[in-house]
Amino acid sequence: MKSTFSDNYATKCTTDLAMRVYTSQLLGKDMGLVLHGGGNTSVKIDDKLYVKGSGWNLDTIEEAGFPGVDLETLISMAKLEQLSDTDMVSQQREALEDKNSPNPSIEAILHAIIPFKYVDHTHADAVVTISNTPQGEKRLKELYGPNMLFIDYVMPGFILAKEIYEQTKGIDWQSLDGIILLNHGVFSFDDNAKQAYEKMIKIVDKAEVYLKENAVPKVLNFSKSFCKLDVSFTNELKGEVEKLRGCDIVMKIGSSIEAVYFSQFDNLDDIFKNGPLTPEHVIRTKPFPAIIDNNIKEGLKAFTSRYKKYFKAHAKDEIMLDLAPRYAIIKGVGFVAFGKDKKEAGIIFDIISHTISAMSLAQNLGGWKSLKPSDIFDMEYWELEQAKLRKQAQKDSTC
Repeated sequence: MKSTFSDNYATKCTTDLAMRVYTSQLLGKDMGLVLHGGGNTSVKIDDKLYVKGSGWNLDTIEEAGFPGVDLETLISMAKLEQLSDTDMVSQQREALEDKNSPNPSIEAILHAIIPFKYVDHTHADAVVTISNTPQGEKRLKELYGPNMLFIDYVMPGFILAKEIYEQTKGIDWQSLDGIILLNHGVFSFDDNAKQAYEKMIKIVDKAEVYLKENAVPKVLNFSKSFCKLDVSFTNELKGEVEKLRGCDIVMKIGSSIEAVYFSQFDNLDDIFKNGPLTPEHVIRTKPFPAIIDNNIKEGLKAFTSRYKKYFKAHAKDEIMLDLAPRYAIIKGVGFVAFGKDKKEAGIIFDIISHTISAMSLAQNLGGWKSLKPSDIFDMEYWELEQAKLRKQAQKDSTC
């Protein structure tokens, strides 16, 4: 991974917020760092934290996408013993500079307690891929050394901010190269926007080089595409998934050599039992796919049965979502993403393309091991994430 920072372009950024927009867009345009709304960035200006707002994507974010929040209020929230998601959102809105601004990122408290002007957070594929292996933490610690802070997975938002607040009391922040959230992502930071951005690039590049040297299959050429589904098969598949979801769907097929190769693994069930690439993806993709060989109805029946068992094992008072898969692995063909419209199908397609790549690499590092099913469920049914999807659904005026 290489820096795309342009010193010439940066001279046009005459304010700290303009510079924040510029480097945020650089991060957002690299799909190896963030996908479709993932990641968040911030800048501290005087007594305010300007942090990515809900509903904005880093690749297209503008100054309006950075609501200003009172910095001291956020820091004081990190000192609380407990804080519900609803109260967190409410208190952050109360602390907004402009009440017409979007909701601040759920990671606003964490951004506030990191004592640097610019803070960048991504879900970098390469770092998370290494993390999602049986010896992931050990590998990462050997790769990055003692100046990287490692945090075991906990739920994003207040719980994560509180965890880091407690673990960094008395720490010399200047000695840190960054923070790696195991099974989740990466934080970089600096008082200079370019340096914060390039620290992120350096961290991720190191992981990419490691994977290239230790995990990439040497016999595959991922640049070609082949294998097409029979029209009658796709029509039947579309119709059966529409019945489960209760609305029309759009399908997008992934049949790269990498996807075909992956679809023929014998241990797909075991791989998908061990979690997604990064936890936020589950709200788009559900925790696992339907796996279909020749019989579509049998494959979908197996998916719905598995999803019901997953829900029953972890639900408290939640209401179960629909029983339609968001994607299917088609043996010998690749995968199919299912969306309520072209946009959603495209988002799921991108996420699964990256997920399959990561899972394939992990097989050469001892296998795939991400999160426990209970952690995945907590994210899928997290009230704040569900609220985002409901808001988007209302905006799109679709099912």
